[in-house]
This record gives sequence, C-alpha cells and structure tokens, in this order.
Amino acid sequence: MAAAAWRARLLLALVVLAASPAAARARATALIVFGDSTVDAGNNNAVRTVVRSDFPPYGRDFPGGRATGRFSNGRVATDFYSEALGLGRAFVPAYLDPAYGIRDFAAGVCFASAGSGLDVATSSVFRVIPLWKQVEMFREYKARLAAHLGAAEAQAVVSGAVYAISIGTNDFIENYFALTTTRFLEFTPAEYTAYLVGLARAFLAELYALGARKIGFTGLGAIGCLPLERARLLAAGAAGACAEEYNAAARAFNAGIRDMVAELAGELPGAELRVAEVYDFFAGILRDPARYGFARADVGCCGSGVYEMGYTCSAWDARTCADAGRYVFWDAVHPTDRANGIVAGYLLNTTFARFS
Repeated sequence: MAAAAWRARLLLALVVLAASPAAARARATALIVFGDSTVDAGNNNAVRTVVRSDFPPYGRDFPGGRATGRFSNGRVATDFYSEALGLGRAFVPAYLDPAYGIRDFAAGVCFASAGSGLDVATSSVFRVIPLWKQVEMFREYKARLAAHLGAAEAQAVVSGAVYAISIGTNDFIENYFALTTTRFLEFTPAEYTAYLVGLARAFLAELYALGARKIGFTGLGAIGCLPLERARLLAAGAAGACAEEYNAAARAFNAGIRDMVAELAGELPGAELRVAEVYDFFAGILRDPARYGFARADVGCCGSGVYEMGYTCSAWDARTCADAGRYVFWDAVHPTDRANGIVAGYLLNTTFARFS
C-alpha cells in the first residue's frame, strides 16, 4: 500500500513539474547523458565485459518487462528526467543499442557505461567504455545529427540540450579503495580526490567546447552505505555500519566539484553549470526509509541483497524479493526503479528542470 501511494505521489509530482510555467521554460531540446552504471541505459550490452545487466531479473519492472542493460529492476534517474522534461518518451536510449537510430537520438541519447569513471584507469578494471570514448561517441553523434537535421538545427539541439553527468563512484569503490590499480600507491585519498576533480574540470570544458551549455553534474551519494559496503563491514564485525572512509571521500569529492564548477562557470560565457547535490537527500532516505515508503535500505532486493550485482543477480535465485518497491536498492549497489524515481524528482526540482 505504501509503495503504491508513493508511485501515485511521484507521478503527480512529475505531471505538476512538466505542466508548471518554470518547467515549460526549462524544456530542453534533448537530454544527453554521460557516466557510469547509475545512468547506463545499455551501452555495455555491446561491450565485452562482465559488467552487464541485459538479463533477468534486471528490467523486470521496466516497460515491457525487458532487461535493457540498466542496472535496476526498471528505469534509472535520467529516464525520469526525459519524461519530466517533455521529450516525448519515458526513457533515454543507449547510443550503442542497435534498436535505435539518429532519429531517436535527436531527442536524447545515453553514452554512459557501467563501471566507468573519471579516471581512465577505472574503466580499464573491467574493460568498459572510458569517459574519453564517451566523448568520442558524442562527437560522432553530432556529425550524424547534422547529417540528419542539417547543421543549423543540429547545433540548436546540441546547445539547447540538458546534459546529465553521473560519474565518480567507481573511481573510489572499484579502483582506489579496491586496490585494483596502482592509484592507491600514487595518491593519498585527498590527492586522488583533487586529481578526479581536475579530470572533471577538463571534461566539462571539453563538453562546452563541443557546444554543451546546460550541464548538470551529479554529486556522489553515501557510497559507504551501499549494501555491498555494509556487508563488507559486517563480515569484519561492524554490524549495521557504513564505511565512513568511503563516505568522507564522497563528501570531499562533492566539495571539490562544487568549488570547481563555481570557478569554471565564470570562465565559460553562456554556460549554465550546476551541481546536482544528492548526498544529503539520499542519506536521509537511508536513515529513515519508512518515511519514503520503503521497508529495507540495508540490503538489496536481488538474492541475499548483500553482494549480488550483474551476473550474480540471478533469475533463478528464489530469495529475490517479490516487490522491489519496498526496497531502496535493487542489487547490492544500485537503487530500485522507485528509489530512482524519488531521487530523480528531487534532482529535477533542484537542478535538471532549472536551466533557463
């Protein structure tokens, strides 16, 4: 009952947002997405990597019940953005999905790759699409768009689009703290954070040079409170605890991104650069899940909920919950469709529907 009530409230919020004068002014020409598994719409389906989710039970609550390659039981946050921004569909297609072409991508496209990071070393851990390659795909997209619409109209789409970026988590949990590359030997946590912020700055400047003007960079959430990290600490005897070292790194990264964006915005004429602050809001959901209609925030819905992700999240696991809407997390790392919708509603109101 609580889950159904929250679905109704979320739908109403998105309808009100889309119908309001402020939302009408903010309507974008397209939604263009870069990042990692938090927003990947299925690009990794075309990559030889173990970081995939194009199989059940992933996607069981997506329209049509399809496993699209999204790391969720349904939609990711950017799909909700597309719907609320009035772009004519309730999802953003993956650029490497052969089912879609440039006509589809004209209203929105996702270049994100699960497992990717700001640091190229992060994407090499599981051989996924690095951020520089995502930018190259964007360049190719621009050329295809110009051939499809004509140069002037294509440029109008690119400059009028909202750009949603969600990246950085893997640099810490898959790379630095996981000791999978040499970064932990090369940098202190503070130095690595500064290094990542510098990479983010260069990326934003490159997007601007390619025509992007309305850019929202999503900060990191409480990455130390992911079920996977809670389980790691539980195994070490710290029952119910979050990995504070990880959370501290996320907060430091967010602070660095805020300062960098404020500085860079003053250097790029006509640019609207915003940071989508999500840490405190999502931490609030984790502290008091019942307030948002959730029963569990400490484990995921899939399997045991403490380690499953990707191929270990199996359709044959009888432990997988019947109602994912009662859980904040779908697997041990990624939120459910309903949690994504709640977070998306918040970030639309604070960031992605606020561009001029």
